[in-house]
Amino acid sequence: MTLTRTLARRLIFGGAIAGGATLALGAGTAAGIGLGYWGVRQALRYKLNDKVVVITGGSRGLGLAMARVFLRRGAEVALLARDPEALERARQLLAGHGTVFVRPCDVRDEAQVKQAIADVRQELGEIDVLVNNAGTLTVGPMDTMTADEYREALNIFFWAPLNTTLAVLPAMRQRRTGRIINISSIGGKISVPHLLPYSVGKFALSGFSEGLRAELLKDNVYVTAVYPGLMRTGSPRNADFKGKHRAEYTWFVLSDATPGLSINADRAARQIVKACEYGKAELIITFAAKAAIKMHALFPGTASLLLGAANRLLPDARGADDIKKKGAQSVTPITESWLTTLDEHAARKNNQVPNPIPVTS
Repeated sequence: MTLTRTLARRLIFGGAIAGGATLALGAGTAAGIGLGYWGVRQALRYKLNDKVVVITGGSRGLGLAMARVFLRRGAEVALLARDPEALERARQLLAGHGTVFVRPCDVRDEAQVKQAIADVRQELGEIDVLVNNAGTLTVGPMDTMTADEYREALNIFFWAPLNTTLAVLPAMRQRRTGRIINISSIGGKISVPHLLPYSVGKFALSGFSEGLRAELLKDNVYVTAVYPGLMRTGSPRNADFKGKHRAEYTWFVLSDATPGLSINADRAARQIVKACEYGKAELIITFAAKAAIKMHALFPGTASLLLGAANRLLPDARGADDIKKKGAQSVTPITESWLTTLDEHAARKNNQVPNPIPVTS
């Protein structure tokens, strides 16, 4: 009996030791795999130190926020935008943070783009990263939109990125390295009511980005498509509004300024730069945007009904004219209240002052 108890104790003790050793070995293996994955990931990370980054629409908003992050990563940054005064203000805001070159350029114009890219190369060297961020925004019912709004959306969201991409791509392919970041929108996945021309342009950019990535992987040039939801960049005051422009501006700026629905521009910029470093195929920003895109993909009929219901809650076009008004011309007591405090803060930080030439993300 004593021998049996002794044997049992030894078996239990030995089993405990073996079990503990097995668990330790398993934990060590998992840790080793985790460290190995981290090491491989870091080895593949695109180092931005001393890289030349070109950002279109870089004078304010998300473009300016991304410039700050790229500079912190040690990159040299060139900002392209249409307004020389806004560019100079941006340069001053970034002074002391690294090398910044500003160049006025209308990226819709192929000749201007070629000359601007040549000037960047002469000033900073070969371009390593291109960020297609420039854009315009017109908000209003479909009945107030003309063919010109659709042409403008395609010009700025498709033809402009095509112009800049074709200008930098030959050198990237020859050197077999580079990054192209295309800032699309949730409107490039879901066509949003009262933003129809904008969505058309963003859908075009999404299709261009997906096909371009597939064709350039063999050249070690990575294209990342970015789909932000609402961001607090301060841009509504520089957007255009049609129809009942004060009502349109009110719903838009309140949505843009609401925490949970929108994201801080600096936080979004950090996510975008990280996606650039790791060559991600796409990046969707904000939980709300991710949830909406998933639902739309899985249940398109239900999503369409919900979008239709949302459209009925928005201002209609009855009794309204087709004249565009800036957000800065459409303020109301509500939009100047504490409800838009976060948007006002973003506007001051991101160089969003009333300007005759809107360049928003």
